[in-house]
Amino acid sequence: MRHHLILRVITKLLVGPIILFALYVQFHGDYSPGGGFQAGVIFAVAFILYGIVFGLDKVKQVFPEWLVHKLLALGVLIYAGTGIYSLFAGYNFLDYSALAHDPEHGQHYGILIVEAGVGITVSAAMVAIYYAFGSRPPRISDEEW
Repeated sequence: MRHHLILRVITKLLVGPIILFALYVQFHGDYSPGGGFQAGVIFAVAFILYGIVFGLDKVKQVFPEWLVHKLLALGVLIYAGTGIYSLFAGYNFLDYSALAHDPEHGQHYGILIVEAGVGITVSAAMVAIYYAFGSRPPRISDEEW
């Protein structure tokens, strides 16, 4: 893979803007098309692209498997925790009015928190799927193609 110099340089240049665009989609999802799911997939694409170009071992050094597993759980906990908090505050599950003194502010905070949970979960799930498929041993060698 050393002979693909242009691919390696372009990938290093693209990973940062891809992550930045994912953050833009994440935090502007309540005002424009996008949100947690789309941002999570875009965020995962940065690491998957890095893994395709530099290899699975290199991307696992940057984004270790243990961290992927922790983020899977964290995203679900953020999403569910928002609903459980509203239940304990005396509101319905995921009633964002419980999150602030004003229901309009609560709606805004609730959407941001829930979309963050979705984005974290989706990005970790996509990277975990890539790791699972990328870690499988090949059934036939490259010479047999």
